[in-house]
Amino acid sequence: MDRTLRAALLKLHGQQTLPASHFTAAQRSALDRFARRTRAVTCQRQGRGDVYRVSDPRLFDIHLSALSPQVGMLATDDLPLRAQHIAHARDSKARNHQHECYYPLLKAVGEKVLWRQGEHGSELPLSQLTHHFGAASLRIETDDTWQSRQPLWLVENQALFDRTDWLPAGTQATLLYYGGQLDGRLLAWLGQRPRASRVVLFPDYDGVGLANFARLFAQLGDTCECWLMPDWQSKLARYGSQRLWQDTLREFTSAVPQLPDYLGPLTEQMRQSGLALEQEAVWISVL
Repeated sequence: MDRTLRAALLKLHGQQTLPASHFTAAQRSALDRFARRTRAVTCQRQGRGDVYRVSDPRLFDIHLSALSPQVGMLATDDLPLRAQHIAHARDSKARNHQHECYYPLLKAVGEKVLWRQGEHGSELPLSQLTHHFGAASLRIETDDTWQSRQPLWLVENQALFDRTDWLPAGTQATLLYYGGQLDGRLLAWLGQRPRASRVVLFPDYDGVGLANFARLFAQLGDTCECWLMPDWQSKLARYGSQRLWQDTLREFTSAVPQLPDYLGPLTEQMRQSGLALEQEAVWISVL
């Protein structure tokens, strides 16, 4: 409620009158309640419509300052986004509160994995950093030019990031751990320009994992791949989880129409069996 009223009062701030059509239905409702409670604002008929007017500027400013402390203060545009939100609404999560930059956790698989900023820019020697420190990170922004000549694999569970012997033999690639949900900033960064020779997502075979791939596929099309582990049919049948299937059924149903045809056998077996399979099954042998 405070957020809706704040937005309405900020629109009205500094205006003698403002047509009701400038406000959403929720904002008009909030303004009407505010007007009845404080008498700082009135709604009057004018021509073919209603207009809102500040009837008590001093009282209006008191209430607006309580909701939005930055009103009447110095500009805050040069502050970090969440600091702006605190100034604007006493809440770092007001409006869009996502940080502008994203710092993915990266690991090299192989000896010569390298990231470069453009053709002759800065370099991130990922194989070397992985050897010395176990992993590395990189500040990514949509308009940067970081790219690698090797594939980029995305995994959602840490076990597959920690231990990489599940990967196909001879893999030379970057492994990126994204922790359950693909971040929108990562998707935007991948979609801005080619970042690797190929992008491969290995998700859980459940509704959330397939929904993540649907989002990636919408950005990259056939330049990305959803990896199917060896013997996935037998593993899904033997080790699949009915609870996981049920918990993510809504996401599964939404994602399936957006997936490429080669995932049809997987999604059909999941549907028929009512089972979903977690990534870590990649290590289990099926006799």
